[in-house]
Amino acid sequence: MSTHTGTLPPAGDWIRGISVKQPWTTAIVTGAKTIENRPQPWSWRGLVLLHAGLQTDRPALRLPHVARTIRGRNLPTGAVIGVARLTGCHQDPDGSPPCTEWAGPGLWHLELTDVQELALPIPARGQLGPWKPTEDLVAQVRQQLPDLRP
Repeated sequence: MSTHTGTLPPAGDWIRGISVKQPWTTAIVTGAKTIENRPQPWSWRGLVLLHAGLQTDRPALRLPHVARTIRGRNLPTGAVIGVARLTGCHQDPDGSPPCTEWAGPGLWHLELTDVQELALPIPARGQLGPWKPTEDLVAQVRQQLPDLRP
């Protein structure tokens, strides 16, 4: 049974996925972490599925700002746990203070807004770099976020 309504363009044309290790993905869906650090700039702008990768960055769990942000939350892995809008990508100028406490020095910062957390994680496989989600995965996300549009 097809879940494509015909009213939306193909998913790969208007939405991408981004895989992020835990606890960073959960910090993003809380709204506290408004950037994602990457070694290279991304040209994609628009909606991104927030995919919690299979790996957990264990040392990050001990960072005070991370521990405060994720306290009492589950840290699902291998699942889409939210959606955000990627609006820009920047690097902090040399010698300047970081743009947020979440910013990695020397890295590119993907700017994330309009974050929506899913009530139920959706198991999915991610990839490195911005990836194109399947129509089925986007349909499952839209069951929880029916107003999600390009």
